[in-house]
Amino acid sequence: MADPMRIRAQVQGSGAIVRVLMSHEMETGQRKDAAGKVIPAWHINEVTASHNGKPVFSAEWGPAVAKNPFLQFTVKGAKAGDKIAVTWKDNKGDSRTDEATVG
Repeated sequence: MADPMRIRAQVQGSGAIVRVLMSHEMETGQRKDAAGKVIPAWHINEVTASHNGKPVFSAEWGPAVAKNPFLQFTVKGAKAGDKIAVTWKDNKGDSRTDEATVG
């Protein structure tokens, strides 16, 4: 399983700003290794986020996203103590979910 995401959620105005650093190789399927063989595509293709269990964000990604992607978004109405959960799924069927508390 992949390394945990680093999620920081901070109250800002009438909501919270959420910053997420994901650990993932994000291979495009176009690079070659030292032996000249194509490295198979392996990238995150779906990212979702929820606020206290309610979906608030959804995105479809492709192979053009950089290794160890960073994501930032705002959740309106979030208060200190609320839970923000972020989930990613990749094209090989792996997934990861991590949670943070709004501070």
